[in-house]
Amino acid sequence: MLIRKWLRQAARLALAACLVLAGCGNDCSGSCGTAGGPINVRLEVDEYIEGLDKPWDIAWLPNGTLLLSERTGQLKVFVDGIGEPPSVIPIADVVARGEGGLMGLEVDPDFASNGFIYICTTSNAGGDNDVRLLRLTMSRPDGASVLERSDIVTGMPYSSGRHSGCRPRFGPDGFLWVGTGDAAIGTNPQDDASLGGKVLRIDRDGAAAPRNPSGFLWYSKGHRNVQGIAFRSDGIGVSAEHGPSIDDELNLLVLGNFGWDPVPGYNESVPMTDLAKFPDAVEAIWSSGSPTLALAGATFIEGEAWGNWNRALAVATLKAQHLHVYFVDPEGQVTGDERAIEDRGRLRSPRQGPDGLLYITNDGGSGDGKVLRVRPVPIAPSR
Repeated sequence: MLIRKWLRQAARLALAACLVLAGCGNDCSGSCGTAGGPINVRLEVDEYIEGLDKPWDIAWLPNGTLLLSERTGQLKVFVDGIGEPPSVIPIADVVARGEGGLMGLEVDPDFASNGFIYICTTSNAGGDNDVRLLRLTMSRPDGASVLERSDIVTGMPYSSGRHSGCRPRFGPDGFLWVGTGDAAIGTNPQDDASLGGKVLRIDRDGAAAPRNPSGFLWYSKGHRNVQGIAFRSDGIGVSAEHGPSIDDELNLLVLGNFGWDPVPGYNESVPMTDLAKFPDAVEAIWSSGSPTLALAGATFIEGEAWGNWNRALAVATLKAQHLHVYFVDPEGQVTGDERAIEDRGRLRSPRQGPDGLLYITNDGGSGDGKVLRVRPVPIAPSR
């Protein structure tokens, strides 16, 4: 155990070096939980965008244009702001079934010069269904149209749509990190040749990044269904992952095997991190126990306006239907957690906008989908 603890510490330090080199409802005030200390802001929540169909992820172009993916197959580009109808860009080969469809969305940090955005989708473009990562070249500066499409990663496994992943985020090392699902196929997470149950680390063309194991596209393996990836400005990277009936996990984005191996068949009674089978498996920095929350998207909140939530990790939950906030220290350890926004149903993806506010997609379908906007409001100190 001491050896594993030392290895985890070493892995955290190595990741930081690599990245440098390369329950409160709408009005959260006072103390909404004890683990993170008193909160000196309250939260104002409003419905920023309505009338959506299974909104999955959001992102912004450098000029402030908001992009939104709907799992049913539409990319929406709010060229003229949210007060006007968006440009709707259908992705014709999307297979919107089960948990699959049009999913995670990311804007290239160099969009102003290359026009690239990236989006995960389940697709029938190759004949057999798979999960793939698309690189779309958009018109600049507003992204109103697609000029070119490149499928930079294909062959991520697909079965019924279950455990499709798929979340792309740029790390501070300049590479794309992509969380994938195991497609509910038991051999995928430990199969080095499979892209299922992995965290990929790739360049803009979909090639393996330097220092990936043996030149694979993946950086870590042994995952079940990675739904969230987030990086903090100090280089800490964390993934959020669905467990089976026990142990949703938060994991550091470090090299290694995270120990999910649901065989024979698809045996969901095995541990999420099987230390008996894999003694050197990387252990989670937080696990839910039972019941699970169905962790989804994640983002670090940064800015003094957020009070003691500054630098905290915000994770949406689907089954538990709230925003879960984790306090993560500089070594990547969770020191406390608490709940907020418990009255808005299933939440999918939180993301901090360019204005410093928090935006959260819910999981509503058939016009009930929304983007919530969360604003911190300072509380005057009591006299």
